[in-house]
Amino acid sequence: MQTFVRVTELGSFTSAAESLGYSVTHVSRSVSELEAHLKAKLLNRTTRRLALTEVGARYLQHCKSILESLALAELEASGAQTQVFGKLRMHAPNGVGQFHIIALVAQYLKLHPDVDFELTLSQVSPDLLGEGYDLMITADSKIESSGFFAQTLGTTYSVFCMGLEYLKTAGAPATLAELAGHDYLALHDPSFPKGPEIEGVDLDGMMPMRQRLTVNVADSVAQAARQNMGICLVPGYVAADAIRRRELVRVLTNITANRRDISVIYPSRQFQDAKIRTWIEFLKANLPKRLEEDDRFLTGRQ
Repeated sequence: MQTFVRVTELGSFTSAAESLGYSVTHVSRSVSELEAHLKAKLLNRTTRRLALTEVGARYLQHCKSILESLALAELEASGAQTQVFGKLRMHAPNGVGQFHIIALVAQYLKLHPDVDFELTLSQVSPDLLGEGYDLMITADSKIESSGFFAQTLGTTYSVFCMGLEYLKTAGAPATLAELAGHDYLALHDPSFPKGPEIEGVDLDGMMPMRQRLTVNVADSVAQAARQNMGICLVPGYVAADAIRRRELVRVLTNITANRRDISVIYPSRQFQDAKIRTWIEFLKANLPKRLEEDDRFLTGRQ
């Protein structure tokens, strides 16, 4: 029954087999044996896709109800809803993960030492269910969260920065138009495929003519700026760290770009075990404070 449900959720025997840790042959045989037992055709199979029959669609709804009831019974029996333990699989963007999430994980584990984290840092948003994550942090304001629960944890934005030596030799731009006279260290950000977004400003013709370097990781762009290769536009949490270390200087201080929400996304509130629930609550209580600290520092309010 569980195998049949997973096949319908993922749309193929191969994906279901990978998810369950079985061979494709085992999964296919299990579904065939289930059909033989029921004396009913549940799936129409072609070389390219699977489709539920009318009987299969009705049976699927009953299966899901039964499996949810079974999962609830097992959770109550094992204490997973009240005891904080086990492995938590999470995905986060590189920069948010490096500068904020890892520090919060360290604090959380002091409170809940029986939890183990498996954290994946990547700019590419995952298939949350298909890849088996419990939740993900996203800084992509355009991500499709349909069908999942999403809670905003705070807001971040990007600022312009330069290395100290580059500042001495090239000088600080006073306006966006003056960026054209600088070497630009570009961050390839899939959230902003057309380039930086500054509210109320048309950047066409204002950005630097020469993109000296393009990188897809914000901290690497900042590292290039530390090497005095040019001017960069990086997220506030990256900039704040480098400025605190006196490695970079913020320029064009009246300008912010690429404002976006940072959110936590997870599949369901139903049957949510204690480690996921407590971690989400911990994030909601602590990540906004860290983002606000970055903002106060960058705006000189602290």
